[in-house]
Amino acid sequence: MLRNQDHLALLAAFDREMREHARPDGPGVRVERTDDLVRQLGTDQDWNGVVWSSPDLDAVRADAAIAAQVAHCKALGYGEFEWKLYEHDRPADLGSRLLAAGFVPEEPETLLVAPVAELPTTVRLPDGVELRTVRDEGDVDLMVRAHELAFGTDSSRLRHQVLARLRDDPDHFVGVLAMAGDEPVSSARMELYRDTGFAGLWGGGTVEAWRGRGIYRALIAFRAEIAAERGYRYLQVDATEDSRPILQRLGFTALGTTTPYVYRRAS
Repeated sequence: MLRNQDHLALLAAFDREMREHARPDGPGVRVERTDDLVRQLGTDQDWNGVVWSSPDLDAVRADAAIAAQVAHCKALGYGEFEWKLYEHDRPADLGSRLLAAGFVPEEPETLLVAPVAELPTTVRLPDGVELRTVRDEGDVDLMVRAHELAFGTDSSRLRHQVLARLRDDPDHFVGVLAMAGDEPVSSARMELYRDTGFAGLWGGGTVEAWRGRGIYRALIAFRAEIAAERGYRYLQVDATEDSRPILQRLGFTALGTTTPYVYRRAS
């Protein structure tokens, strides 16, 4: 468990390295900076949104910044645009201001961080299940299938993003498949953020019939070992309430909550 001063120092490092000085998270994506904001922009198949806002943002400047993002989103023709709000962001009523401007909050998630060196890296799997990294387009299709079965959502955007990473930036991306014979039963991803101490864990969805057998924990351990081998200090997760307790038992510490506020263009 982190001491309070360590907690605050780690949150400050996360804000600085991962948000204020954010790097593009994929090929063809750019990061733009204004006085008060950092945003990422790509195609409609990429994640587009605000990743950081200045701690000096006051009520008047906040409303102007929000209006500017809405106008920018409309001008570029995006179907949706996200403002990733963290609970310590200012002003304190920023969420209410986003809501008033037409952004819709989705389920909040918990920002969890763990030192890589303190995480278990022993992979334990149920009989008949094996893990392997995603290597080619066929593996990407298996990952998409597992993701859709686990979450019940369309994963065409995920397919686009993973294929782009494998093609153009494979050194900073790891995709993992859990296979029961020829069937994908779980999948996960890890983003290795260039020139930072952080690697991010994403996905981690398991097909319902295979849940509760330790596959999720095995995916964490598998990726933690890779992160350690590549010299990353911390693993970061935006965790749902389903995964948060598991991650905390493994040694992750909650640094706060984050809520996606999404602006969707009227059809």
